[in-house]
Amino acid sequence: MNCHNCQSALPDLLLDPHAPSTAKARAHVESCAECRQELESLQATMSMLDAWKVPEPSPYFDQKLAALVREEQSRPPAGWFERIRSHLLFNTGRQFRPALAGALALALLIGGGAFADLSNAHLWHHAPASASATVTDLEVLDNNDQALQTMDQLFQDENSPDDSIPSS
Repeated sequence: MNCHNCQSALPDLLLDPHAPSTAKARAHVESCAECRQELESLQATMSMLDAWKVPEPSPYFDQKLAALVREEQSRPPAGWFERIRSHLLFNTGRQFRPALAGALALALLIGGGAFADLSNAHLWHHAPASASATVTDLEVLDNNDQALQTMDQLFQDENSPDDSIPSS
């Protein structure tokens, strides 16, 4: 095993030195002084981290933080962009509700009008006037009458004796 591969295996060796997967790394660390020094440095760092105690926060930490936030909110922003940004960030948005409701109502009216215009588009185009139901029914009957006459002619042709065929 070379030093580069051993460097990538050192965290595993540090966390679980007796694992079977770290046998090659252990053998390399025993033979290489540079890798052994790196492993000892990592072990010292881990032992220092284990001994470190988290400091307790000040009992007035929350109050100090809230005061700093209030102070930042009350300070006027430097430019117009910062004023708009702070207004949007620190505001509840109550004054925008009527404007937002009006904008949504306008969008619904425009959208509904566009939908009504698209759904009734055939009413706006000047198409020829459609015939009344009576005229339509008469046209259907006339077509049916023509079909019946054609059928009658076919039946008459089948029933009439054919003059070209001699009788035996």
